[in-house]
Amino acid sequence: MKFKILILTLLLVIITACSKDEATDGDTNNPNPTVNKALNRQATGSSANDLLSDNTFTSMIIEIVYVEGFEPSQTAIDNFVSFITNRTYKPDGITFEKRAISSPGESVYTINDIADIEKEQRKYYNTTDQIAVWAYFSDGKSDKDSDEDNTIVLGTAYWNTSFVIYEETVKGLSNGPLKPNRSLLETTVINHEFGHIFGLTNLGTALQSDHEDAEHPKHCNEESCLMYWATESARNISNMANMSSAPQLDSQCIADLQANGGR
Repeated sequence: MKFKILILTLLLVIITACSKDEATDGDTNNPNPTVNKALNRQATGSSANDLLSDNTFTSMIIEIVYVEGFEPSQTAIDNFVSFITNRTYKPDGITFEKRAISSPGESVYTINDIADIEKEQRKYYNTTDQIAVWAYFSDGKSDKDSDEDNTIVLGTAYWNTSFVIYEETVKGLSNGPLKPNRSLLETTVINHEFGHIFGLTNLGTALQSDHEDAEHPKHCNEESCLMYWATESARNISNMANMSSAPQLDSQCIADLQANGGR
């Protein structure tokens, strides 16, 4: 696919779950058969305090699932570990479990397709004192990619503890001339998506200062911040080619997280 200008925009999808959708004893994907899965299918940002603080959940498990051949780099995962550890209080620890699955066999995925994959493949859900997160690295691309308005979607935070990275797209936009290192681009997209799951910006984590971008809601108005809307834009792709590390959260976003129970 050819683009004269690529504008990479974050697709933020807020999906709520209304049904109980409880697991049954026969659900082999769920090691805790009495858990209420609907608790992990709420609006993006709604579990920010639960993720950040130890008020309810003293530990966290991150389930990283990728399609065979689309594994995220270890550097990106290490950076993701640091990002979460540096911002949360989980005295009983944070566990990361990574595994591969076969391709669902599509070249384009809607967010409903991604949610269906999660429903079929996800193993871990919230328990009494452990909160669970699903991170999926997809083959294929988002159905929101568009030649007409030159848009490419790299990732989406779609439920309170769920996000997808379109790894095939990320790979295509990295490790080439005037392109960033793949692990740097992966780190940027992963952490940006998880920033939304943390409730940034003004998405479940209240603002402590006026820094939401009025023209790009739920994003920070500070250009150097990880949560700036253009973090993933084409102009930053070329700029990122010379960067040695991914953008960081600015002091305003960190203050928001600290006020909501985080570090």
